[in-house]
Amino acid sequence: MPQASEGTPIVHIVDDDDSLRFGLDSLLRSVGLTARTYGSTDEFLRADGLDGPGCIVLDVRLPGANGLDFQEELVGLGIRLPVILITGHGDIPMSVRAMKAGAVDFLPKPFRDQDMIDAVTAAITRNRQQRASETQAVAVIDRYATLSPREREVMALVTAGKMNKQVAAELGLSEVTVKIHRGAAMRKMGARSLADLVRMADALKSKSN
Repeated sequence: MPQASEGTPIVHIVDDDDSLRFGLDSLLRSVGLTARTYGSTDEFLRADGLDGPGCIVLDVRLPGANGLDFQEELVGLGIRLPVILITGHGDIPMSVRAMKAGAVDFLPKPFRDQDMIDAVTAAITRNRQQRASETQAVAVIDRYATLSPREREVMALVTAGKMNKQVAAELGLSEVTVKIHRGAAMRKMGARSLADLVRMADALKSKSN
């Protein structure tokens, strides 16, 4: 099976009901989406392209597997696709557990076609935003790696709210030198303003925690 293109979201349908898989596949393709179907979680895990964009439509009751448990296992497996859970035996505690575990939606069978399309669209949008955010975070880390040790010191103090003269006093530098390092740090980080630099510093802190 070919790898999923970065620009082509794949809707992975995991359900042991042949007719439901076929129906969902046809429905999603009718609105221009690309779908792949699997009769079990094992079959899904053997597939390629699980690191690409998209989402998972997952039945709660599967042979030898519980969809809710599997949803919680996905992160540990390194699969971060958003999940839409479907079930013919849903109840409120089950749906609460699913949503707390990060499910985009919990749809009881039979569901309306439009409800499924809306849920899949929302899941793909969430996944795109998540992937864009992760790409930006990696770019910030890569740019930070180009800073000199002194530029990093200046960036840390400036983004902590200290004035140039305070930074100069703390590091034993002249204000002119601090301004030079600050300007170099902003240029290398691609920050258009101090607010940009502060946001980047916050992102770096969250990644290191």
